[in-house]
Amino acid sequence: MDQRTERPGTRPTGTLDALAAPGARGTAAVSGALPRLGVGIGWRPEIADTVEALPGVDWVEVVAENICPGHLPDSLLRLRARGTQVVPHGVSLGIGGADRPDPARLADLAARAQALGAPLVTEHIAFVRAGGAQTASPVLEAGHLLPVPRTWDALHVLCENVRIAQDQLPVPLALENIAALINWPGEELTEGQFLAELVERTGVRLLIDVANLHTNHVNRGEDPARALDELPVEAIAYVHVAGGVERDGVWHDTHAHPVTQPVLDVLAELRARVSPPGVLLERDENFPAAETLAAELDLIRDTVERPGAAGWAGTAGSARPGAAGRAGTVRRPGAAEAPAAEPDLVHGTVERTGAAGQPGAAERPGTAGSARTVPGPGTAATEVSGPAIGPASTGAARQRLALAQAALLDALVAGGPVPEGFDGPRLRVQSRALTGKRADIVAKVAPELPGILGAGFRPAFFAYALNRPLRSGYRRDALDFAEHTLVHGAPDPVARRALTHWWQDRAAARPPTRATRLLRAARAAATRAGAHRPGSRRAGDPQPLAARTPDTQPLAHREARQA
Repeated sequence: MDQRTERPGTRPTGTLDALAAPGARGTAAVSGALPRLGVGIGWRPEIADTVEALPGVDWVEVVAENICPGHLPDSLLRLRARGTQVVPHGVSLGIGGADRPDPARLADLAARAQALGAPLVTEHIAFVRAGGAQTASPVLEAGHLLPVPRTWDALHVLCENVRIAQDQLPVPLALENIAALINWPGEELTEGQFLAELVERTGVRLLIDVANLHTNHVNRGEDPARALDELPVEAIAYVHVAGGVERDGVWHDTHAHPVTQPVLDVLAELRARVSPPGVLLERDENFPAAETLAAELDLIRDTVERPGAAGWAGTAGSARPGAAGRAGTVRRPGAAEAPAAEPDLVHGTVERTGAAGQPGAAERPGTAGSARTVPGPGTAATEVSGPAIGPASTGAARQRLALAQAALLDALVAGGPVPEGFDGPRLRVQSRALTGKRADIVAKVAPELPGILGAGFRPAFFAYALNRPLRSGYRRDALDFAEHTLVHGAPDPVARRALTHWWQDRAAARPPTRATRLLRAARAAATRAGAHRPGSRRAGDPQPLAARTPDTQPLAHREARQA
């Protein structure tokens, strides 16, 4: 399908097929056109029935890791039966990491795409783990999407990882820009330039999250309009829209609040440049009533279908500087057109902008690479060049990236020092946000823990997670947290008894019998009724972990004491 927007007196914009046309930019053209998806919503188990009943939902997106190919939820099967497209959205591949993509994770993603009959799969331009063989350090899991540095090293590694993924996936891949609280020091490209280079070198499609563009505007001072000017909008597969909240000058992309007007304004800016094949509302927490979700979908639909969307500046011959060979682009009014920087014919490099959008970023001498013109500060043309790179130098880039990502993740989740060049206070904000998200997930997989500990759950979890990174998944994390709290914490006697029972039931070789559960329930009732003095231990009650002998303490606790 030819996806374009036309207005009287303007040239068509946003044609996906234009990338493959003669004279198109880059050599890795986006081939083929995806079907127009329309307006959709993220499918979540908590709102499965609501999603089925919502009017005007053209398609849905599902978190890939939350479904099993052989046991699809009935709600998704019913949606598919009535012709609703379902797109799997991965969150754990870590394609922006220093390691090559895990073949098992790619196989899982491929299986989900095939089970759903999906027209494409999507993931994030992010890293989610670091360490391992390249750094001779333990593998650390972030439990969150972390930003990739916008450097040539990171770009070369990402491009190779994308090609590996494309070879193993049965459908096209689209990658999403992420929100970030922190800036990498020494970045060499803006977000739009980074995405444009990625598309040019791999032909990958883009999933543009306009809420993330707004988040990066508030948290990192980046201009969403400039990012949209610089990235190849014709490669967009679809768009995410989500709500968030600002606290203490930091925007949190929560997916748990209503969509705000600034986010819709960014969506209108995007719509002024291209008619996206699909737009999707994301909501992951604090699900509102069906009427509220329907109203948000209507707002999104009005924004993308409104004639003359805000920010539209398309006039005949209004191509942005540097858009030569890029179909479907326009220049916003008032954009100053400056002469392009002259290439350095000796070293094969040209001047390019830095992360802050200022010319004069460090040049990389060496072999001649690709050079192209993109809008720079004030949308003036600025040359960007990337060095040519071979397998040997890609390996070196992987190691440099691995060391940098491991150092950052160590500071965020394991109590390590702040790496040089990072903003320490902002890093602490990010670290607390990661711990809070981790606590929320543990509360979901082990809902008894907040019930047992009450208001003390989050403070106890933050104390536990201070220098204890996630090591073997969230269920293991819940067990480790319970053990740590019993050993080092001081819950009241009733909570201690309940927490000990909970830990024993899950750490023992077999679950408790029905008779044991009934006996415990009777004892708990007697305790609540004041049947015995608080703090005393009756015969047959479980022995507190702190009072056990070394031979009876859990192995992990014995090893910790020996260390």
